[in-house]
Amino acid sequence: MTPAVTADQRPPLARRVAAEAFGSMLLAALVIGSGIAAQQLSPNQIGLQLAENATVTAAGLFAIILMVGPVSGAHINPVVSAVDALFGGLPWRDVAAYLPAQVAGCVAGAVLANVMFGQAAVSISTHDRASGAHLLSEIVATAGLLLVIFALARSGRADRAPAAVGAYIGAAYWFTSSTSFANPAITVGRMFSDTFAGIAPASVPAFVAAQLTG
Repeated sequence: MTPAVTADQRPPLARRVAAEAFGSMLLAALVIGSGIAAQQLSPNQIGLQLAENATVTAAGLFAIILMVGPVSGAHINPVVSAVDALFGGLPWRDVAAYLPAQVAGCVAGAVLANVMFGQAAVSISTHDRASGAHLLSEIVATAGLLLVIFALARSGRADRAPAAVGAYIGAAYWFTSSTSFANPAITVGRMFSDTFAGIAPASVPAFVAAQLTG
């Protein structure tokens, strides 16, 4: 999520794609895994579960961006990659390679989280989220995320993006009713875990459309 690297500074595409896949896997694992842990540690306390999930996501996202940012820019989000390409920062052929890596990484992360907590490797979520309020929230959450990232990049403060993005997503868990997915890849990945952070497949197309609108 630090798309301020010139073409001659970029590592080879294969290395960047691997970084995007790995970062996306870790992102999905921490979002879903912390949701499962919250359910187990704080049963029947939804507010506390959300606080635990949001705190872990914010902190983990900060670390993931610091780790893979120097390699790929740490987009780990198809919308970020596409907007970076629209602004001329990333070739569209690279976006075409990033997107499947991001989605595959998030699916792998969901499976990893399930297995780490003794769940079935794949369980399709039944958590319906596609209300009008949820979709408006996804538009707002995604637009806000893009504003944070590209405002920092264009003002020469890209080094602050890891902390800013983590803080924004942690806050957006609370000020949006959708808990701020803001990422089509992780939206797809979260279908594969019928746990606190999951989303029902029927809700995914509308969520992705809202994110693209944002």
